[in-house]
Amino acid sequence: MGAGRLYAAVAAGGFRRYATYRAATAAGVFTNTVFGLILVYTYLALWDVRPHLGGYDRAQAVTYVWLGQAFLSTLAIGGGGVEDELMERIRTGDIAIDLYRPADLQLWWLAADLGRAMFQLVGRGIVPFVFGALFFPVALPTDPLTWAAFLGAVLLAMLVSFGIRFLVALSAFWLMDGTGVVQMAWLAGYFCSGMLLPLNVFPGALGEVVRALPWSSLLQAPADVLLGHAVPLSTYAFQGAWAVALLAAGRLLQSAATRRVVVQGG
Repeated sequence: MGAGRLYAAVAAGGFRRYATYRAATAAGVFTNTVFGLILVYTYLALWDVRPHLGGYDRAQAVTYVWLGQAFLSTLAIGGGGVEDELMERIRTGDIAIDLYRPADLQLWWLAADLGRAMFQLVGRGIVPFVFGALFFPVALPTDPLTWAAFLGAVLLAMLVSFGIRFLVALSAFWLMDGTGVVQMAWLAGYFCSGMLLPLNVFPGALGEVVRALPWSSLLQAPADVLLGHAVPLSTYAFQGAWAVALLAAGRLLQSAATRRVVVQGG
């Protein structure tokens, strides 16, 4: 119980920390709404030419756009999660303080990132989504069970997202500058999560590959649960398998790093 309360407190602290940046949150809401508008009109033009592209009708395609804007910061698909701070602490040597804490390094940062993600979902994600639902035709379910299944997929997406970014952050134990790794992860996240286009529209082998990668758990999987294009239990199994694999890989890499690391800058 004591450990559970500790990590709950860390998550709550992460939520409160990001809640203090009100101007940044307002700017983020505005930015997500503007980009959502650009993408919506682009999608509508595309769907006019190719109706039912990827198995979506126009309303489902519009819904997908606003889900992407809601998840962009929530899942730190374009960066902005706790991995930036973790990499900086590794670079400066402050990570030594984290390792002396009576808490697990991975669970500590996971709790902090979940708190951040929850705030970004509520503070920055909901407003653009509601805006889109008010001013554009969207396809939203009326069944509460579908919404509950969708929220379960979102939670698993948060775990997968952290698992990817934790591995990226740990690369700083071996690299003097992790900027290149971060940029590659950012590009992979945008392309392979379906942020630019739904993965369902990718043809042939390319589509099969990107849908099998962990990034598809971030946007495509929850969106398909909400839109009725995926069975929740099979989606959970896919997301859960990637979450376990990534967190286990992070655990192994963390163990290797703490055994051999020479703290950079300290």
